[in-house]
Amino acid sequence: MKRSVILLVLPALAPIFFFAVAAMPVDMLGCCNRGLVAILIAFAGILASLGAMIMGAKGRIRRDPQAHWWVASALVLAIPAVAFLFIAYGG
Repeated sequence: MKRSVILLVLPALAPIFFFAVAAMPVDMLGCCNRGLVAILIAFAGILASLGAMIMGAKGRIRRDPQAHWWVASALVLAIPAVAFLFIAYGG
């Protein structure tokens, strides 16, 4: 597979799942379960984002010209956590 598919398209599934759960009617999962699933997706995205940042930092130290893909992947994976904070406190 191409690096762009692995490092951008697959991590883009996390925000898609998060917004699908957030937009889901309360009657389907219930309020508590919907919130727990959303926070689980956000925490998983943060953990994966930290891993991607570490991989990107290692690549930058080794002067890998493809290390920027890991940074882009980390930014995409952080979207659910930022959206969760926005919905919880600002939305």
